[in-house]
Amino acid sequence: MTPPAEGLWSIATAWRDGAPAEWRHVRAVTCERTGEWTILSGELACRGGRWLLRDAYRVEDDLLHCIRRYEWTEGPVLDSVTLGIRWQLPPCPVRPFLPGILYYGNPSGARNTPDNVVRYEGRAGEFALFEEHRYPMPFAAFEIECGERCAAASLFTLPSPLADPRYADHWWSLGVRQADGRPELLLLSGPIGYNGRAGACKALQKGSLQLPGQYLAVRPGTVIEKEFRLAIDPAPLRGAAFRRPVHRALELYAPFSCEGLPGFEEIVAAKCLMTRSRWIDEGPVAGFNMYPAPRRAIVMGWCGQAAAPGYFLQHLGALGVDTVGMHAMVQRSLDFLTRAPFDGEGFRVRYDVASQCWSSPDPVSMGQAMYNFALAIRSARRTGGYDTARWEAFLRRACDFAARRVADPAWHPRSTAEAFFIAPLLAAAELFGCERYAAAAARAADHYAARHLSMDEPYWGGTLDASGEDKEGAWAAFQGFLALYEHTRDAEWLRRAQHAADVCLSYTVVWDIPLPAGRLADRGLRTRGWTSVSPQNQHLDVYGVLYAPELYRLGTYTNDENLQSLARVMYRSCGQLIDPWGRQGEQIQQTNFAQRGDLSDVTQFRGGYAEGWTVFWITAHFLHAAAKFDEMGVRP
Repeated sequence: MTPPAEGLWSIATAWRDGAPAEWRHVRAVTCERTGEWTILSGELACRGGRWLLRDAYRVEDDLLHCIRRYEWTEGPVLDSVTLGIRWQLPPCPVRPFLPGILYYGNPSGARNTPDNVVRYEGRAGEFALFEEHRYPMPFAAFEIECGERCAAASLFTLPSPLADPRYADHWWSLGVRQADGRPELLLLSGPIGYNGRAGACKALQKGSLQLPGQYLAVRPGTVIEKEFRLAIDPAPLRGAAFRRPVHRALELYAPFSCEGLPGFEEIVAAKCLMTRSRWIDEGPVAGFNMYPAPRRAIVMGWCGQAAAPGYFLQHLGALGVDTVGMHAMVQRSLDFLTRAPFDGEGFRVRYDVASQCWSSPDPVSMGQAMYNFALAIRSARRTGGYDTARWEAFLRRACDFAARRVADPAWHPRSTAEAFFIAPLLAAAELFGCERYAAAAARAADHYAARHLSMDEPYWGGTLDASGEDKEGAWAAFQGFLALYEHTRDAEWLRRAQHAADVCLSYTVVWDIPLPAGRLADRGLRTRGWTSVSPQNQHLDVYGVLYAPELYRLGTYTNDENLQSLARVMYRSCGQLIDPWGRQGEQIQQTNFAQRGDLSDVTQFRGGYAEGWTVFWITAHFLHAAAKFDEMGVRP
C-alpha cells in the first residue's frame, strides 16, 4: 500500500460538475526522525500563498499511524479547496468492504434494487465515498486476492468535522475508488458520491439526494490535521479478509464502557410497561398489538413479534418485575396464535383484528415465530404451570413444513431469510426427539455456508422492507450456525458462526458520533452499541439488542472478552431513548438519511429522530434478550 506516484499530498483548488478539480500533488522533500516518529515534509506554492505539509508516522504493533497536517500560511482566502489522503494498491483483484454501506460490491442489492443501494464492481473510475458519520465502524477496506492468498488492506480514520465549510455540519469523507487501474483507499475533505454520481448522498430508502458542494474556503493561518491508520492483514480464506479489520475497529475505538448508559433493570421495567400497553384481550382474540391504537394487528415475527412474550414473560419474575396477569398473557396469547391457518406456503403470521383475517406468510416471520414457540415450550416444561399441548402441536406442524421444504432436492431459497428455520428446527429436535428436524437444520446450514462464506453472495434478505445485504440476514445465519455448534459441538460450526457474527458486528457503531442540534442531541444520545440497519436503510436501530446474548455466548466460547463487553453495551445503550411510556421510535438519524418527515432537504436529516413508528419489535427484542441473559445468569 503506497501513496500515488504523483505525490504524497493531493490538493484540489477548484470545483466543477459537482466534484473537485485542478488537483495538485506534492512529494516529500525532507525526512527526519524524532523518537518513534518519522516526519515527512513538503510545501506547495499556490495562488499567491503557500501550503506547508507534514506527515508524522509511527508504527504501532502492526499498524501504521499517521497524523497529517495542512497549513495555509499566507495569501488570500482560498476557495473551492479539497484535501485528499490517498493510498493505493498494485493492480490486482480486490473487493471493497465499507461497514454498514458496501459488502463486497452489494451484489444482491445491485441485482434486486439497483437504484436503492451502493454498487461497486471495480470498473475504471468507479468510486464510493461517504460521510464519516455514516460509518458504524469508521474504516474502508479491500479484500485483496493474490493467487491463492488473500489479505485485507484497511484505512482507519479518526472521524472529524471540518472548519470553514461551504455548508454546516461538513465532515471528512471516506471510501474507495478505482484510479488508473489501481484500487485506492481514500479520505477527502468532504466530497462524496456513488454509482457514478458525484455529490450523491445515500439519503433515502429508494434513492439519493445531492449534497451541496462539499469544498472548503481556507483562510490564511488555517491548520487542518487528520489522523488515520493503515493495516495489511492476511486472511485464511476468500471472503474472510474483512474480519480482522472489524476486530481492529473494536480494539481501536473500544466501545466497551457502560458509563452513562441506562441500567438493565430500568430498561426491563420500561419495556414491561410498554408490553402491557399493547395487550389485546377480546373474547377469543388475545395477543400483543404490533401498532399503537387505533390500528390493531397481531403479527408474529418481523415487526410484530407477537409470539415473543410467550417466552420472555415466563422469565420476568426472576428479574424482579411485577408479573400479575402475565401467566394468563402467556397462555392466552400463544393459544390464540396456534389458530393461524396453514397452506402450501406455511402458516399465516398476521391477524387483522378489525377484519378478523389471517394473512402474510413469509420465511423471516415464520422462522422467528417458530423459535419463540420453541423457547416458550422449553421454559414452560422447566417451570410447569402451562398447558403446552396446543403450542407443541403448532410447532410440530410448522417444523414438519420447514423440514419438508428444506429436504426437497429442488430447494434453493432466494435469500438468507430461510436460515431463520435452522434454530427452531434444532430446538424442536431436542424438544421432541426428532432427528429429522436436526437433519433439515444441518442441510439448511450447509447450504447457507456454501453460499455465503466466500462473500461472493454476502448474507442478505433477512428483513421485509429491503431487498439486499442486511444485518438481519447475517443474524439469521449467525443464529443458525451457533445453534448447530451448541447442538453438535463441532468446531467447524463455531468457525462459521464467527464469520456471520463478524458481519453482524460490522453494523455495530463503535464510536459516539457527535450530533448536530436536533432530537438526538436534545437527549445527549451516545451512539456506541447501536446498529446501522443495512446498505439500503442507513439509519440506526435497536435490532442488535436481539443478538447481544448470542454475541456474549460466542465471546464465552472463543474467550473474547471484547464480545462480552460489547454485548452489554449494545443492550444498555439502545435503552437511551425510552420515553415514560416505555416507547421508542425505530429510526435514529445519525447521518444524512431519513425515511419519514420532510425528505426534501438532506442537510436537515442528521440528528433527527422518527419516533412515531413504535412497532412492537422494538420492545419485544429487549425483553427477549433479557430472558436469554437471565437463562445465562448474566446481567448486562
